[in-house]
Amino acid sequence: MRHGKYRFIIGFLAIPLALYGVLVISPFVQDFQISMTDWSGITSDKKFIGLDNYQKLIHNDLFWKALSHNIIMLLVVPLVTLSLGLFFAFMLNVGGRRRGSAAGVSGVRGSSIYKVVFFFPQVLSVTIIAVLWQQIYNPDNKEGLLNALLGNLGLASLQHAWLGDKSTALACIMVVMIWANVGFYVVLFSAGMASIPTEIYEAARLDGAERAMTFFRITLPLLRDTVATGWVYMGIMAMDGFAFVQLMSVNNGGPDESTDVLPLLLYKTAFRDNSQFGYAASMGVAMLIVTLVFAVLSMRLSRRDRIEF
Repeated sequence: MRHGKYRFIIGFLAIPLALYGVLVISPFVQDFQISMTDWSGITSDKKFIGLDNYQKLIHNDLFWKALSHNIIMLLVVPLVTLSLGLFFAFMLNVGGRRRGSAAGVSGVRGSSIYKVVFFFPQVLSVTIIAVLWQQIYNPDNKEGLLNALLGNLGLASLQHAWLGDKSTALACIMVVMIWANVGFYVVLFSAGMASIPTEIYEAARLDGAERAMTFFRITLPLLRDTVATGWVYMGIMAMDGFAFVQLMSVNNGGPDESTDVLPLLLYKTAFRDNSQFGYAASMGVAMLIVTLVFAVLSMRLSRRDRIEF
């Protein structure tokens, strides 16, 4: 009986595990193998050079600059996105109160419509979002929506070449990344909050708890697993940032490499700078290590005893 049960389990797991090994694990192994060679990606000639690519990577100032931009994104984008997602979801689900005999805790009026509005950026492709925000950031006072708005409000002194100034370019791109993703987490956290019994909020309200207290003492602890998962997902997305930076930045990572990120540097190294596939593969390994460290730390810090309700 025991052997039959194990054969049954292995029979179901064999094909999925084989597909996972071929489609997921195998590319990582191949990337590491390529990083140990001087392969150009164009010819079949490969020469094993050991850790030379990694030594070259350590002394590459552009690599460290791009990594620092990814780390800034890693710290800012998930924090702001999840904070806004939690705030809006809380207001949409618990921010209002019923009147009359059915008095209780509820979302603000029209919350279902707001959820659709918040989620709208999710149905747009990254390309459309990037082109849309490029027009918003356009420094021309007539064509750029942001500068035109500032001019009409009498704030012409704040008009700026947003994506053309290295002091503001990275921040502008991070704003777009946050705008594009916060709606998804509004809907995700709203679904989590909808599963929390309203009696808990009612009891807290009867005890005199304010909204801020109910958020930090009730909502956030009960959504901690969801927030932790979202944090890892957003962190991985922040470690990427390739599409937004390539489409929005000046000259692919400019001005003056002020918006360059590791995926974009990897792309330019592999396909533009003399087709250095082996060197680019070492950057991919570095990205993998940083992402894994972030994911492991995030999951360990979020580990706790499960709260049942």
